[in-house]
Amino acid sequence: MSLRLEPGTVTVLAGENGAGKSTLLKIISGQLRPDTGEVLSGGEPLAPGDVHAARGAGIGIVPQELAPIPDLSIYENLFVGREKRTRTGLLDRRGMIKAAREMLTVFGIDLDPRTPMRRLSVGMTQLVEIVKNTSWGARVVLLDEPTSAISDREVDRLFTLIDQLRGRGVAIVYTTHKMAEIQAVADRVVVLRDGKLVADEPLSALSEHDIVQHMIGRELSELFPARPEPGAEVALRVAGVRREGAPPVDLEVRAGEIVGLAGLIGAGRTELLETLFGVRGRTDGEIEVAGRRLRPGRVTDAIAAGMALVPEDRKGAGLVLSMDVLDNGSLPHLKAFSVAGWLRPKARTAAVGEWGRTLGLRSRGLSQEVQTLSGGNQQKVVLGRWLSGDVKVLLLDEPTRGVDIGARSEIYRAITRLAESGLAVLMASSDMAEVIGLSHRLLVMRGGGVVAELDRRAMDAPDVQERIFRHAAGLNVA
Repeated sequence: MSLRLEPGTVTVLAGENGAGKSTLLKIISGQLRPDTGEVLSGGEPLAPGDVHAARGAGIGIVPQELAPIPDLSIYENLFVGREKRTRTGLLDRRGMIKAAREMLTVFGIDLDPRTPMRRLSVGMTQLVEIVKNTSWGARVVLLDEPTSAISDREVDRLFTLIDQLRGRGVAIVYTTHKMAEIQAVADRVVVLRDGKLVADEPLSALSEHDIVQHMIGRELSELFPARPEPGAEVALRVAGVRREGAPPVDLEVRAGEIVGLAGLIGAGRTELLETLFGVRGRTDGEIEVAGRRLRPGRVTDAIAAGMALVPEDRKGAGLVLSMDVLDNGSLPHLKAFSVAGWLRPKARTAAVGEWGRTLGLRSRGLSQEVQTLSGGNQQKVVLGRWLSGDVKVLLLDEPTRGVDIGARSEIYRAITRLAESGLAVLMASSDMAEVIGLSHRLLVMRGGGVVAELDRRAMDAPDVQERIFRHAAGLNVA
């Protein structure tokens, strides 16, 4: 592929997980050597695969997985490798603190440079890393998924910083799969698919539909598949379930039904799902799975009854990153794959391979470590691991967070197929289109309790998003 970066512009690099975005950034920054071709800065070719040559040419990169030195302070991180020294050769800490404060002030960041990095939020760490990469005069800044783990407030601050860099003539490359971010920051959009450049246009020349179609290589006429007709049998019954400090919750989910949980941040959706699964205790109420009553705070009871949870934080709570696909994919059901304490490799491989094909898992094989998979494929492992057992109720917490549009469409189809096979699905999502598009019914939560229920007819109304927001915010609903 061939690509030009212009001073004072933001080029958004879009594409599905695994399209080659991070690989391209690593080639530009000298971390990887290209097979053919060359990288030029100011018309001069750079030594291939040479980080120092790229840095010397003014190219800085802020990777998706941030790697600050947590036990050092902000100013020490800003000057690591280029420390200021006194005439006697000692570290000029006073001079570095003063310079660091000036560097932060330029970007409107009010932090004490002596603060240890480990005390910063992910968003603030992101901003400090950007400051570090521009403070030495970088002319090109590469930002790899900079908003993947930060709050909306921190996103706004990041956008302000990007505008400042653009005004100073810095060329910025920004990778994302979020349409709202593309619209907010891009001057130009470059789309990669399967390692190839398939589009390079000004933002004004592309609609959202165009970008999505370029990313996935096919017409996306139906993002949400047709919902199956739910059965009559109640698979999950929740009666008067109460957590400390929250009102009681009553709900039912039928076999083959997808019920969505909507609400603002802090509404208690995650807490409810974790309570149902036994991760959190409950002070009152009953939970039944296919007529079997669960004891409070017993995850093993929930699993044995046929309940499964796909957590919000797939890396922290859903996967063992250093283990491979096979081990992660069979963890909840090791007893089913063992005899007298010995694993049966053929049975385990067959079961994991089967759901991998069902979900369209893309990997080099079952022996690949899950930490090397794309976000969408990691999510498929978290979802698929439960399909090896007898699951009756599936709890989904933000099932497509951090997943690109193509993989998201595949996950939607997988969820719909699971419901069609008779699973009851209870899904919490902050994506309004997602929770409306997939669900048969929608429960709106506020303050830990359910404050409204919308059937399919209400969800098809043109003002449904406003009604959901008003319920969630406690405003008057006409």
